[in-house]
Amino acid sequence: MNILISNDDGVKAPGIEILAEHIKRTHQVTVVAPDKNRSGSSNALTLDTPLRCEQLDNGFYSVTGTPCDCVHLGSHRLMEQKPDMVISGINHGANLGDDVMYSGTVAAAMEGRSMGFPAVAISLASSDCTHFQTAAEIMAKVLVRLKTFSLTSNIILNINVPDLPMAEIQGFRLTRLGCRHRADTIVSSKDPRGRKIYWLGPPSEPQDIGEGTDFDAVAKGFVSISPLAVDFTAYQSFNSVKEWMSKL
Repeated sequence: MNILISNDDGVKAPGIEILAEHIKRTHQVTVVAPDKNRSGSSNALTLDTPLRCEQLDNGFYSVTGTPCDCVHLGSHRLMEQKPDMVISGINHGANLGDDVMYSGTVAAAMEGRSMGFPAVAISLASSDCTHFQTAAEIMAKVLVRLKTFSLTSNIILNINVPDLPMAEIQGFRLTRLGCRHRADTIVSSKDPRGRKIYWLGPPSEPQDIGEGTDFDAVAKGFVSISPLAVDFTAYQSFNSVKEWMSKL
């Protein structure tokens, strides 16, 4: 397959380097990624400044833009042929539960899917991130399966891999998204001139971590695979919203 790889941690992040090295053993790979860390950029596109692109010594393309910019530029300008698949990762850290709303890693996969390409986001669920090789091997196994079982046109796969040696991985679980507490994580401080500044703090603690969630699977040593819909339409709410609209 002809595969486009991107991420949100930046073109020099260890996760994308290890993933590309592993996948190119059996597939044609093009890497197009942001020139710096763009974590938390979600589905943002750069519309107010031009994008600049540089090909590095290792062949990777470094782009002055967001993960979604990279997928657009890679698939429409930098690749000689359209990709057969978009892979985003390996992310440095988990993308579990409602983290996916902010994740540039997940957004890059979503962007690929919205342009018609099968897409997968893969993350190593740890703050230390030691076993990138495990996540790369997991992605290779998933690719083998996807050769004979195509994804439906409306979904991507969000994969979270425990930060463990491959021999300690317990297996795979189909999961739903959990969620975190709606805690106040804003940290107040002052700059050197005494002016007040604010930082977004670390993610809040998980709240919905029950059986069947991605949080639960990873905590028990399983690879979590969550299908995410690109079409945000809440079809199950049509009847109730239609009734509400009838009163307008």
